[in-house]
Amino acid sequence: MKKKSTILPIVLFPILFVLLISAIKGLEYFYDFSFVKYGVLPRHISGLKGILFSPLIHSDLSHLTNNALPILVLLMSVRYFYKSISTEVFIWSWLFSGFLLWTFARQNYHIGASGIIYALSSFLFFSGLIRKHTKLMAVSMFVVFLYGSLVWGLFPLQERVSWEGHLTGAISGLLLAFWFRKEGPPKQIYQYEIDEMVEQLAQQNPNVTYHYKEKNQKE
Repeated sequence: MKKKSTILPIVLFPILFVLLISAIKGLEYFYDFSFVKYGVLPRHISGLKGILFSPLIHSDLSHLTNNALPILVLLMSVRYFYKSISTEVFIWSWLFSGFLLWTFARQNYHIGASGIIYALSSFLFFSGLIRKHTKLMAVSMFVVFLYGSLVWGLFPLQERVSWEGHLTGAISGLLLAFWFRKEGPPKQIYQYEIDEMVEQLAQQNPNVTYHYKEKNQKE
């Protein structure tokens, strides 16, 4: 029972988000309507609403399915490894990538959750490197292995693809990794770093003897 209560917060929100964007696409098909005009329209006041709504809108079923699995995996990863800051990372990924897109992108409607996908990928990758934490660096490598091909989406290779949304998302993730570098999982301290610190203290105060013990070591 305890295990279920631990897993549920990790998987519930990502699943609900994917269901939400799927339901919105279903409404478009059912009512033969398009929400494209609720996307980001750069440097137009009317396009500001797209910062809030564009990640929920997808052009077709292929666009939706291409985004659904990555955002499901990445959201779960952020919520598992960065539990205490996962909500802030997600919200800021959404808003910051959308604002940068509105500010710098070409004149067109930009839709889709790929900006958030690139932001979360970038955050996971750079956050692990910045923190120098073995487990989190492994997550960084996992992201590269799983979504390394995303790097091609940063370049204007396909006219109908919002590469600007991908680029602004990646930049947002990098900035968030730096912003939250002192929050969430603590930086891993290696034995050699402890030894160096003790040696420096001993050199500064040669008449003082320093002792340290393992975390679970008894007195």
